[in-house]
Amino acid sequence: MAERTVVVASRVGLHARPAMLFTQVVAAGGGAVTIARPGQEPVDASSILLVMSMGVKNGAEVVLAGEDTALLDRLVEMLETDLDAE
Repeated sequence: MAERTVVVASRVGLHARPAMLFTQVVAAGGGAVTIARPGQEPVDASSILLVMSMGVKNGAEVVLAGEDTALLDRLVEMLETDLDAE
């Protein structure tokens, strides 16, 4: 299992719209991915409710884990941009 640590750049963190965009990419990728804040239990990254319930704010660090490294890299790229600005 591969892991990527990334700082969330979205101005609103992983709130509704950015969380929706993020979970759509996870679901389309077809691989199992988890997301966690350091020190917390990981959640299914394809669930918008679980991702939003994490309360991830701008500048927060999150850890992504999964088998598909290309998908993880794509998700890192997304989180490093302002998803709410698109």
